Amino acid sequence: MAVTFLFLLLFGRFFYVQVIWQEELNYRALDQWTREIPIIAGRGKITDTNGVVLADNNAAYTVFARSNAVKDKAATSALLANTLGLDEKTIYDKLTKKKASEVTLVRQVDKSVAEKLASLSLDGVYYSRDNTRYYPKGDALCQTLGFTSIDNVGTTGIEKYYEKYLSGKNGELLYETDLVGIEIEGSVATYVPAEDGYNVQLTIDYGIQEIVESALKKVMETYAPVAAECIVLDVNTFEILALANYPSYDLNDIPRNDGELLNALTRNRMICDIYEPGSTFKIITSAVNLEEYYRGNTKAYSPNYVFSSARTRAVDGTTVKCWSNHANGKHSNQTLAQALNNSCNPCFTDMALALGKETFYDYLSAFGFGKKTGVDFSGESYGLLMPKQAVRACDLARIGFGQTVAVSGLQLACACAATVNGGYYYQPRLVKRVYADDGYTALQTKAELISRPVSEQTSQTMRKMLEGVVTEGSGKKAAVEGYLVGGKTGDILTTCVNLVKNLIKIYT
Repeated sequence: MAVTFLFLLLFGRFFYVQVIWQEELNYRALDQWTREIPIIAGRGKITDTNGVVLADNNAAYTVFARSNAVKDKAATSALLANTLGLDEKTIYDKLTKKKASEVTLVRQVDKSVAEKLASLSLDGVYYSRDNTRYYPKGDALCQTLGFTSIDNVGTTGIEKYYEKYLSGKNGELLYETDLVGIEIEGSVATYVPAEDGYNVQLTIDYGIQEIVESALKKVMETYAPVAAECIVLDVNTFEILALANYPSYDLNDIPRNDGELLNALTRNRMICDIYEPGSTFKIITSAVNLEEYYRGNTKAYSPNYVFSSARTRAVDGTTVKCWSNHANGKHSNQTLAQALNNSCNPCFTDMALALGKETFYDYLSAFGFGKKTGVDFSGESYGLLMPKQAVRACDLARIGFGQTVAVSGLQLACACAATVNGGYYYQPRLVKRVYADDGYTALQTKAELISRPVSEQTSQTMRKMLEGVVTEGSGKKAAVEGYLVGGKTGDILTTCVNLVKNLIKIYT
């Protein structure tokens, strides 16, 4: 019985070592018998929708040494210090005191330095190809593209969000060595090729991006605001055609040593930050009111309804005022279109209160407020929408004209696009496709419908009303002769008239 038990025990151990433990033991043995030189995969390019390269790679090299294979450490340290421009003592300490059999001496040196090093034929010193990220357009689209770490790993922006596609898979060159890590003479190297990363094609049109950035630079120079942002969205697909934030920074000269400055400059405020939209939110209130009117809600105001000319509204013991003093008949006998033209706060207070918070909040949700849009970018804000149960009448009144609510620039752009495109709210996108150099497509994005907050009838009416804001109302400076332009004035970005004109020229 004891012999049988012992036999089964030995057989079980034999089975465990030979079968279950086999893969790990093979790996350990290979690690002892070989030393590897890494072959760094090329990081995928990032291009605009037309193929303009926005992120690329420059060839660089990493130099490392196997201390056991370095015969004359003092002489080698002196030669390496002279060639690499490093401190001789630091190199000598690495070759003599570091416990690891392989040490990295320097990363991302130029090709000319690697060639000079190769000509010295130093024992135990090797180099392998590395890559440094390069951005041909400098500061263009900097907060959206993001950047990589010293190890070429995406840290922010598209570089981070699409890291699994862009990074690729490193390869290696294996050499047989003895127990102390010295290469065996006559051994044959094993080559495991690297797999380069996929390329990422954005929805961004660099031609439009240039115009947007030029306009924002002019705004910064002329008015000296703390910051300026702009987004250009295709209303029919929600592809983001341009996205700019100022101040900006050069992606080839990142201020990595100043964390506070780096965080301030790299934030994509159009997606990650929120603000009170003010009068631009009246587009949404108007659309909600019209949709309810066309659906037969008797509490909603018709397009022909004439609002009270009073400058104020009393709500919950508070007073809502219009920005205008209503002197000399201003803002009197206004229809909905005229209220939108004049941006009259009390009229939008009336609409919000008439609809009630239950109905209004249903539409706010359908328009994407208080939640993420789902754009393919890290750090997107939810916005700020008061819990419905906490909303009082005075709060609802102010939400009607864009106060007591906070949105991101992207949220507002998407909601406004849905009011004029037939009522379709899509998920916004920054990336069109992910593909390999040989043409293989790993990912293809398409327009994804999220909701339909308003009908074509409402959308058509809103297009006409927003056109009226430009031709007859407060947005006259944005008019472009020969073209139909719709808009809504607000507290921000009301001065970029040339931007509108240049974008219209592109599309025609």
